[in-house]
Amino acid sequence: MSHAEAEEALIEACYHCGSRVPAGAPWRIRIDDRAHPLCCPGCEAVAHAIVEGGLSSYYRYRTELPERPDEGQLTPSETWAVFDDPELQQTFVHAQGEEGHLAATLSVEGITCAACAWLIEHRLNALEGLEESAVNLSHHRLRVAWDPQRLTLSRILAELAAIGYGAQPYEPDDAQRRLHHEERMNVRRLIVAAVAMMQVMMFSVPIYVSGPGDLSEDFHALFHWLSFALATPVVCFSALPFFRNALRDLRTRLLGMDVPVAIAIGGAYLASAYAMLVGSDEVYFDSVTMFTFFLLFGRYVETRARRRMGQGGNRLSGVLPLSAIRLEADGGERILPANRLSEGDRVLVKPGHGVPADGIIEQGRSSLDESMLTGEYQPVIRGVGEAVTGGSQNIESPLVVRVTHPGHEARVARIVDLTDRAFASRPRIALLAQRAAHHFVLATLLITLGVAALWWLIDPDRALWVTLSVLVVTCPCALALATPTALTAGHGQLRRRGVLMTRADAVEGLSQVTRVIFDKTGTLTQGVMRLVETRPLADMDEASARRLAAALEAHSEHPIARAFRPYREATLRAHQVTSHPGQGLEGEIEGRSYRLGTPAFAGETALPAPGEGQWLLLARDGEPLAWFALHDGLREDAKESVAALRSQGLAVELLSGDNPSAVAELAARVGIDTWRAEAGPEEKLEHLRALQARGETVVMIGDGINDVPVLAGADVSIAMNGATDLARTSADAVLLSPRLLRIAEAITIARATRRIIHQNLIWSVIYNFTALPIAALGIVPPWVAALGMSASSLVVVGNALRLGRMRLESPAPPPATPRVEPV
Repeated sequence: MSHAEAEEALIEACYHCGSRVPAGAPWRIRIDDRAHPLCCPGCEAVAHAIVEGGLSSYYRYRTELPERPDEGQLTPSETWAVFDDPELQQTFVHAQGEEGHLAATLSVEGITCAACAWLIEHRLNALEGLEESAVNLSHHRLRVAWDPQRLTLSRILAELAAIGYGAQPYEPDDAQRRLHHEERMNVRRLIVAAVAMMQVMMFSVPIYVSGPGDLSEDFHALFHWLSFALATPVVCFSALPFFRNALRDLRTRLLGMDVPVAIAIGGAYLASAYAMLVGSDEVYFDSVTMFTFFLLFGRYVETRARRRMGQGGNRLSGVLPLSAIRLEADGGERILPANRLSEGDRVLVKPGHGVPADGIIEQGRSSLDESMLTGEYQPVIRGVGEAVTGGSQNIESPLVVRVTHPGHEARVARIVDLTDRAFASRPRIALLAQRAAHHFVLATLLITLGVAALWWLIDPDRALWVTLSVLVVTCPCALALATPTALTAGHGQLRRRGVLMTRADAVEGLSQVTRVIFDKTGTLTQGVMRLVETRPLADMDEASARRLAAALEAHSEHPIARAFRPYREATLRAHQVTSHPGQGLEGEIEGRSYRLGTPAFAGETALPAPGEGQWLLLARDGEPLAWFALHDGLREDAKESVAALRSQGLAVELLSGDNPSAVAELAARVGIDTWRAEAGPEEKLEHLRALQARGETVVMIGDGINDVPVLAGADVSIAMNGATDLARTSADAVLLSPRLLRIAEAITIARATRRIIHQNLIWSVIYNFTALPIAALGIVPPWVAALGMSASSLVVVGNALRLGRMRLESPAPPPATPRVEPV
């Protein structure tokens, strides 16, 4: 080969592994001011890790390329690169926010504990262009959001693979199969450890109870060799996850909780094997098998408990039926996968079947069970023209439904996405506990070295076993689990009661709230506006006035628009319609300018409303044309909900953009003494900030576009079940149930969650600081240390499980003379 050919071949070869570099490949590594080509994101991630770790001399002094493993055992680089394909990404990647960012939910293999979650998030958050990453520990899911201009999905997957975690797009069925496989393997490891532990104890007891000379040297050696044979599969198979995770942690230079455990198990096994070979009596294979069993048992119970606490999310993922009956244009029926439905398809939903997608009923009337979504077990009746939610169960009669939001666009899919988003942020207390657990592992290793050195001087024969006890007993598993287990349980309890938290830190804020502010329309009221009266003011009949108003309201999502829906005419359309939040609508109809809204907004001069309640004024070029009287029924439990909130010591306020008479009337009916009327979005936000400046922690409850600024500015915001998409996106929580009492229950659950987090943290700190000196004094044998560490983790998990079983009592009635606050 000529020199030119050799140089050309060198240029086409991957600088890290020697594979051929695809044409136009963007991956590079810069060493000694020279850019070298790489063949895939995986090699790029590894090469950067080597150089950034200060080991660039590896490339300078290597004499041959690394040996390539069997290609059949590796995931080819194309497997990552293919996930950058736009068509493939349409199935699992969606836009997030208004900045062009993308988000996806991935299923991750190899997650075993809270340390794995910390490692994944810590590594990914260092990538340039990654906006957020959050691990759902209960479901082994990872939500990532990134800027596609600076980062590709293939790089994220390669980075996960580089630290030992395989990932792929989350699919409920596949994810469940992988979880079941992991669970079966954990059970097998537990069984092997349990059987070996019992047998090793059987061989160890005679040695412990026998006196000098009772057992011959041959029996001693035989029992030791049998114990060695039984302990070996425990260490090599049952304890394998501890060693694998510890190696991964050491490789990434991030100390996890498995590092001290792996050192303890491996050290005890090797020391016992050495003692057996040299004929010493310091053989503790029984301790090795016992604390491996106790560790596995504790982790197994903890995993089962966490999975049970998070079952709601998995059930929602699979609530949409797998198949649907689509009605064809020729009148025939075709059964097809539900994920192949498109907007506009007509589907037949038989009694006993699930609704395959969100849609509108075109034929039929039936009762639907929506308990999976709302937490309300009373069926609701739906008829022609009403919306149905995918995942609901049809009970009585067949329905023909026109699909509006299929597959990943369905409300259930959006709820699952919001649930994953809740784990994208961590409460301040969770972040503190997470950092404390990581630093505690490092402190434990340093203290263990000191204990080992001290005992080597005091009693060398006991130094190893005391050191192992310290390593095991102080493993901060309970500290790492204290917050995530309680948050998972709290989220599950809230979800079962129809309150979906979309940001994890909202639970902490909700537990500290001092004031609750309600919007009026669609919040304290049902949001089902009815037009009860029309009063023309000019030379115009009632029907014409209603048609003009309906043409303007056709461009609005506000609950008021629904009152005019029956009066729409396809031939009359409004153009250039502009919404003025809190005031009304403005647009052109047949070349004339119209306004519909508050009297001050619609007319050139503010006219007084013709009666009590809510009135809208229609004006053309400033000339009043007609008054419209609207009525919105009060929610059944509005008064009871206000009383429940006040009984919790909270101030309750009504903040609305409606006229003073309507607001005052409703406030009096529900028992609210502090209210403000005719407040636009700016005034609402200004009032909210004034309250926060006084030290108040405010929760805002609303449903409309005009509530978006104040929802975003509140300490905690809750969007109603019928809220607009923008309001739901801006809120920290979404009320899936139509019952307002769920808000009072949510505050009770949030307070209980915060209380249990504090209890868990206090217990974890007390346990570790108590167990450390006891183990350092040599009082605790290794197997007892393993039992204590497992028990401390189970105490934390068990305490968190109480949230799932808590019963909420009916609220006490409010005091007879409530405190009246000035407006």
